[in-house]
Amino acid sequence: MTIEQIKEKLQTEEYDFLKTDPKLGSQVIVLTLGGSYAYGTEQENSDLDCRGIALNSKSEILLGNDFEQVVDIDTDTTIYSFNKILSLLTSNNPNTLEILGTKPEQYLIMTQTGKELIENRKLFLSKICIHTFGGYAQTQFRRLMNKAARLTNQSENEAYILKSIHNAKYNFKNRYYPHEDNDIFLYIDKAVQEGYESEIFMDVTLQHYPLRDWTGIWNEMKAIVSSYNKIGRRNERALSHDKLGKHMCHLLRLYMMCIDILEKEEIITYRKKEHDLLMQIRNGQYLDENRQPTSAFYDLLNEYEKKLEDAKKNTSLPDLPDYKRINEFKMYINEKIVKGEI
Repeated sequence: MTIEQIKEKLQTEEYDFLKTDPKLGSQVIVLTLGGSYAYGTEQENSDLDCRGIALNSKSEILLGNDFEQVVDIDTDTTIYSFNKILSLLTSNNPNTLEILGTKPEQYLIMTQTGKELIENRKLFLSKICIHTFGGYAQTQFRRLMNKAARLTNQSENEAYILKSIHNAKYNFKNRYYPHEDNDIFLYIDKAVQEGYESEIFMDVTLQHYPLRDWTGIWNEMKAIVSSYNKIGRRNERALSHDKLGKHMCHLLRLYMMCIDILEKEEIITYRKKEHDLLMQIRNGQYLDENRQPTSAFYDLLNEYEKKLEDAKKNTSLPDLPDYKRINEFKMYINEKIVKGEI
C-alpha cells in the first residue's frame, strides 16, 4: 500500500476507534507506521501496523493515573500514553524508539506537541541501547534458530546463549537486590556434559543474598537457556509459513539501527541504505535448498556483530539518558495540559 492508500484506510470504519475512544481522538499527537512498513521491508501481503502516542488527560496527571496504552488487536494498532512512552524511550526500548525515527511522510498524525517530542529524541539516547537492542537481537536470533531445522554448531550456539544472558544481566541490577558483576560470573569452557563440545559454567559468590531475588535471576537465566532448544506450536507454524527470511531480516535490522544510534546518535527506522540487502534476505536469497540460513548469512551476521562491537567502543553517547531534561520536558508538556494550553 502507498501512503495515500494507508491514509484512506485510516478513514474506514475499522479505524473509528482512533476518533471515538475517549483516550484518543484529539489527544493523539503522533501516529506513524510500525513493523515492515516502517522499516521499508514490506511485501505485497504484509500487515499494516500503526504506532502512536496520546497525551494523558488533566485528571490522570493530577491524580497520578495513566492509561498506559490502547491496543486494537484487529488493526494491530498500539497507542501509548505520553507518560508511558517517555518511560519506555528513557529505557531505550527498541519498539518505541522506532516511533521517533520513521520517514517524515510516514507520520499520519503529527501535532505541534508531537513535533516537539520528535525534536527532543536525542535526550533519550544512551549506551543502554547496547543492551536493549542486543537483547532484542538475541531474542530474534533464538526465534531464528528455533525455526531452522539445524543450528549453528553447538559451541557457537552456546556463545549466543551466553550473550543473551549477559544482555539480560544488565537489567538485573535494576530489578533485584544489588550485587557485583563478578558475584555471578559466567563463562564458556570445555564441556563436561556428554555430546557437548563446550558449555557455559558459572562461579557464584553471593553471600547474605535474598533467596527470592536469586530465584528470580536463576529463573530468567534458565528461561533463556531453555528457549534456545524449544520449538513450540507457534514456531512450527511460522516455519511452515516460510517466515525464516523475515526473522533473518529483522535480526540484521536491529544491529543496523543500534549501530546508527551509537555512531550517529540518530534513530533511523526506515532502512533506505540497506533496503536491497534486507529484501534479499527477507525474500529467501540467503536460504539454501533446504530453506535453511546459508553460511553467507552467518558471515553477514558476524560482520554486523563486529561493527556493533566497534561502535560500542567508540560511541560518544552517555552511559545514561539525560534524566533531568527528560523530566523537565515531561513537566513542561503536562503543565500545559493542566493549564488547558494543549
